[in-house]
Amino acid sequence: MKKKILVLNGPNLNMLGRRQPEIYGTRGLDDIIEVLRETFPDTDIEHIQSNCEGFLIDALHACADNGTDGVVLNAGAYTHTSLALADAIAAIAPLPVIEVHLSNIFAREEIRRHSLIAPVCAGSISGFGERSYRLAVRALQDML
Repeated sequence: MKKKILVLNGPNLNMLGRRQPEIYGTRGLDDIIEVLRETFPDTDIEHIQSNCEGFLIDALHACADNGTDGVVLNAGAYTHTSLALADAIAAIAPLPVIEVHLSNIFAREEIRRHSLIAPVCAGSISGFGERSYRLAVRALQDML
C-alpha cells in the first residue's frame, strides 16, 4: 500500500523561482513537487501551500484523521514565530513531521537561527536547496 505524505509549505514559498533566487534557488514550487512525485512514484505525495497560518494549522490537524502517514513541512518564516504551529504539530503526534528549509537557517540572520517547531518535529533538514525536500521524504519513508 502506498504511503501518503503531505508536503506542506508556508508563506512566500509560492514565490519560489522569483524570490531571492540566490538564497532559494531558481525552481518554482510546482517544479519541486513534480520532482518529488517523479522521484518517489510509490509514495502518494500530497501538496498544500498557504500564506495563512491558520490554514497550515488546519491542514496539520486534518492529517490526524485523513490517512496521512507523515508530513514534510517548510513553515517559512512561521518556523521562527509560530507557537501555534508548534502546538499543531505536537497535537498530531505521533505522526512524524520533518521540518525542511531550502537555505541553511543557521547561516542566516539571528532571528532565523531559532526554530519554534524543531522541538516537536521528528527531525530537521536545511541548507540543501530543493534536495532538502527529497531528503525529508526519504527520511519519512525510512521511518514509516
